[in-house]
Amino acid sequence: MNQVDEYLAGVPEPARSTLNKIRASIRSAVPPEATEAISYGMPAFKYQGRPLVWFAAFSKHCSLYPMKASFTEALGNIKGVEVSKGTIRFPVDKPLPSALVKKLVKARIAESERKKPR
Repeated sequence: MNQVDEYLAGVPEPARSTLNKIRASIRSAVPPEATEAISYGMPAFKYQGRPLVWFAAFSKHCSLYPMKASFTEALGNIKGVEVSKGTIRFPVDKPLPSALVKKLVKARIAESERKKPR
C-alpha cells in the first residue's frame, strides 16, 4: 500500500469514494510517468518532479488544489462548488465532474511543459 492509499484508507465514507473518483479522473489525464505522493499532508500528483494538483478530504467538503489562482478564477461559477483562490471545494458526497478535473489537470501539465528548462 502506498502513502496515497494509506491516506485514502483513513478517510471516512462518503468522502473516500469521492476522492477515489477524483484520483481516477486525475490519473486518466496525467502522462504515464506522473507519480503520486503525499505533499503538505495531502495526496498529490507530480509530473517531471513538480506538483500538478493536490486533493484532500475535510469534515464538510473535499478540495482540489490546482495550485494557481488563475485556474480557479477561470472557472467562474459552478453549481454546488465553492471556488476560491487556488482551491475548489465540493461536497463530500459529490465529486467534481470528471471532464472539469481532466481540463484542470491538462492545463497544469501544459503550464508545467512551458516552464520546463530547455
